[in-house]
Amino acid sequence: MKWSEISIHTTHEAVEAISNILHEAGAGGVVIEDPYDLVKDRDDWYGEIVELNPDDYPEEGVIIKAYLPVNSFLGETVEQIKQAINNLWLYDIDLGKNKITLSEVNEEEWATAWKKHYHPVKVSEKFTIVPTWETYEPVSDDELIIEMDPGMAFGTGTHPTTVMCLQALEKYVRPGDAVIDVGTGSGILSIAAAMLGARSVRAFDLDPVAVDSARLNVKLNKVQSVVTVAQNNLLDHVDEPADVIVANILAEIILRFASDAFRLLKPGGRFITSGIIQAKKQDVKDGLLAAGFVIEEVNVMEDWVALVAIKS
Repeated sequence: MKWSEISIHTTHEAVEAISNILHEAGAGGVVIEDPYDLVKDRDDWYGEIVELNPDDYPEEGVIIKAYLPVNSFLGETVEQIKQAINNLWLYDIDLGKNKITLSEVNEEEWATAWKKHYHPVKVSEKFTIVPTWETYEPVSDDELIIEMDPGMAFGTGTHPTTVMCLQALEKYVRPGDAVIDVGTGSGILSIAAAMLGARSVRAFDLDPVAVDSARLNVKLNKVQSVVTVAQNNLLDHVDEPADVIVANILAEIILRFASDAFRLLKPGGRFITSGIIQAKKQDVKDGLLAAGFVIEEVNVMEDWVALVAIKS
C-alpha cells in the first residue's frame, strides 16, 4: 500500500491538538520532530532517543508528520485536516508557520524506520516506558514497566506533559484510591494509576480511536480488572467520587470541567492537570482557584506546566 506523508510545521503549543486531529482523520502513525530533542540532556543508560540527525529538525517550532493511505478520499481528508487545524485559532492556539506539505512514501518505510528511534525510557523514580518490540530487564525490584505501542496512537508516552503527570501520580496515588483519567488518549496514565495500587480507575475520552487504543494498552499491561475505559465527554454524567482526577489535555478544556472535578473529588482529593503551556498557566491557576481548589504544586518541564490542586 502507498501512503501519503502530511507534514505540519507548527508550534509546541499546537502539538497535542494537531496530533489529535490527525488521529481522528485516520492517520496510521504520528512523528513529532522537535529541535529540543537535539540538545536535551539524557541519561544514556536508559536508552532514550538516539542517533538524531539535525537535518531532520526545524530551526524553530515543531514538525508533526502523519501518514494517510493514498485512496480516492485523500484529497478530501487533507482538506478536512487543514480546516480543523486552521479552526484551532478559535481556541487561541498559536499555530506558528502552519505550513502543510504532502509527499508519498512506501508502507515499509514509515511502518518500520521510525522504530529505531524509540527505546525504553525511565520517566520517573519507578516508571519505565518500554515499546512492545523491545526486550527490557528491570533495573530494580520496585521498577514499574509500562508497555506501549506508539503505532496504535498518541505517541510513546514520553512527552513532558505525560511525564509530569506520571510523576505526580507516583507521588499522590495511594493503594485503594479511586482515580479518574479525563482525556485518557493512550491510557498510559490510567495504567500507571492501576500499577500504583488504585482500587478503580475510570478512563474517559470523547474520541473513539482513543478509547480503542486505551483498551488495547490496558489489556497489554494486564490491568483490565482495575481500569474501565469508556467514551465520554469530560466528566458529564459522572457521579461516583474520586481520590485523584488527572487530565493531560489543553488548558482551555481543563477550565471547562474544573468545577465538575471539584464536585467529584473527595475532601483532600487532588486534581492533577497538564497539557498547559506557560502562557496559559495563570489562566488555569485562576480557574482552579475559582472552582474552589488550593494550588498545591506547580511543575515545569521545557515549555509545559503541570498543576496539582487539592480540595481542602
